Amino acid sequence: MRVLLADDERLLVDTVADGLRGLAMAVDVCYDGAAAMERLSVNSYDVAVLDRDMPEATGDDVCRWMVDSALGTRILILTAASGIRDRVDGLGLGADDYLTKPFAFAELAARIQALARRPPTGLPPVLDAGGVVLDIPRHRAFRDGRLLDLTPKEFAVLSVLMHAAGRVVSSEELLEKAWDEHADPFTNAVRVAVMTLRRKLGDPPVLHTVPRVGYRFGE
Repeated sequence: MRVLLADDERLLVDTVADGLRGLAMAVDVCYDGAAAMERLSVNSYDVAVLDRDMPEATGDDVCRWMVDSALGTRILILTAASGIRDRVDGLGLGADDYLTKPFAFAELAARIQALARRPPTGLPPVLDAGGVVLDIPRHRAFRDGRLLDLTPKEFAVLSVLMHAAGRVVSSEELLEKAWDEHADPFTNAVRVAVMTLRRKLGDPPVLHTVPRVGYRFGE
């Protein structure tokens, strides 16, 4: 899943971003509302986490713009404003969820994962194909009952490939969905991640290379 974090508290947002990346999320960060709208207009995100009090454009402004633009990105408002009226106003803007500061990282991560599973994405929380079970909420993967020791990036790549349900996924698409905006488009990170993931999945092979096209998951 790909997440945008927009908050002018730089230390907080950078720390949260590192934690979410450890859960196999691709995370982009910005520190004002104008930058958030710029990234949202260019990239496709599953969830956007917006602070209400940002410079250039407030989180409220960004939320209204997202709803008007029908981006399909789920919105979580993150703010110090904790009153009932504040929550009602935030949800009334079109946000999908509202979390007040201070907050527990585990709760924020759980809320982001829950939002990403909602329609219109309609992605099931547990995938089962070819003897491979991917339990996204618990961040666990199994092959024929054997727990796989996957890195966060390998888990993210496997998630993208299994969600494709047999469709060939290009290296560019994997790079976009499993890495963040700082990924080098000429890197061999995708090839290396697929190679190590294929080895950990074992036999019979379920992860196939389609020459000059990409990768496909399936028996």
